[in-house]
Amino acid sequence: MSPEPSQESFRLLNLACGRADETGVLADVFGQQADHLELTGIDVRGREISVAADRWKQLSPGKSAEFLVQDASKLSDIREIGESFDLAFMRHQNFWNGDSTWTKIYDQALHRLSEEGLLVITSYFDREHRLALDAIQGLGAELVCTQRHNASRVLTDAPGKSVDRHIAVFKKR
Repeated sequence: MSPEPSQESFRLLNLACGRADETGVLADVFGQQADHLELTGIDVRGREISVAADRWKQLSPGKSAEFLVQDASKLSDIREIGESFDLAFMRHQNFWNGDSTWTKIYDQALHRLSEEGLLVITSYFDREHRLALDAIQGLGAELVCTQRHNASRVLTDAPGKSVDRHIAVFKKR
């Protein structure tokens, strides 16, 4: 499931992206339907953004990535990223740890989406996922689908958690 990108371009916003390990997959999946993919990654941690910028400076033709040290809860203040994104993505959000911050990030992400844009999140564990679903729907988003990934990799050092255990897709109402 992906929003229908224009034939010319597709804009993707990766929030709280850290090292942006998922960039290659995102570029491959969403870049194949458009002539140009513009991926923007944002995180408050400068060290991780530096790693991401170095690692992903060379994407395939027609695909570009930019990584910024910024606070995703204040997207409305970040002029250089533009206004409208086809997809906002948050992998491994930590709603259980600072729910007001994550609610602000979700709200800012929804406001940066195009009319047909989608917000996609992944979660580490069940309770966190339920909290995030409630928060995002409370902001007025419509849940398109949610799916548990039964083959997600268990984190042996964190009981009850696994990598990308859940994924959810939302759209603006």
